[in-house]
Amino acid sequence: MNTQGTSATTPAAEERYRLPVTIRKVGVDQTGAWLAAGWRDFLRAPAVSLIYGIPFVVFSYAITIGLVDFGLGSLVLPLAGGFFLVAPVLVVGLYDVSRRLETGDTVTFGSVCFVCLRNAGQVAAMGVVLLLIHFVWILIAIVLFALFFGDKPPPLETFVMEVLFSLKGAPFLLLGTVSGAALAALSFTVTAVSIPMLLDRDLDVVTAIGASILTVRANMQAMFGWAAMIALITACGMAAFYVGLAVALPVLGYATWHAYRDMIEPAS
Repeated sequence: MNTQGTSATTPAAEERYRLPVTIRKVGVDQTGAWLAAGWRDFLRAPAVSLIYGIPFVVFSYAITIGLVDFGLGSLVLPLAGGFFLVAPVLVVGLYDVSRRLETGDTVTFGSVCFVCLRNAGQVAAMGVVLLLIHFVWILIAIVLFALFFGDKPPPLETFVMEVLFSLKGAPFLLLGTVSGAALAALSFTVTAVSIPMLLDRDLDVVTAIGASILTVRANMQAMFGWAAMIALITACGMAAFYVGLAVALPVLGYATWHAYRDMIEPAS
């Protein structure tokens, strides 16, 4: 993992924003190195990784089958989109796996389960922030469904035909995509390095979010590519009948930890 980089903040800027961190700039091609490092961590701890990832697969199947049985299959897509918004806080245990592998500590599933006890209040506060963003997305989805499809969402097969193969579905698809992309960008910006930082340091959630925003701004091109890669890999995991999530989520979680290590100067 490349840990070299130039500082993206000056002492005056750090004093202005009151952030006790130093941000590094990284190259656009660094995203591939993060993904490779995430895959190496997966191979070093495959059992813990799969035990952590498989429940996401089971939960996804349960939600999908339940919605289809109740004739609400069309809600699967917006709920899948909402998963992108809250996923960063759901994989906090995976950051600890990479942290332990980095320091040579023993990795056990028990240690992963109790990692949230470290700086628990601030991690929980970040979870609340992401839940609020998720609730906004759900509200937007409900309004869009009501405007275009009436009181009851259509069955999944009808929904796909009307959205993808009719002029009526074009405005719905456009508005849903734009609003979803905006909320996803917001979620990514505030969590790019903030949750690993809360796990690694005794900081408050406001400081961590501020550092994350400045990190994304300082590494705009690399962060754009990294966000696109996360979305693509997660979408492929879902498209593979959710089974791919068991591998995709751990690898992306580990890669996010290495991204944090590359872009934030270690604490002295």
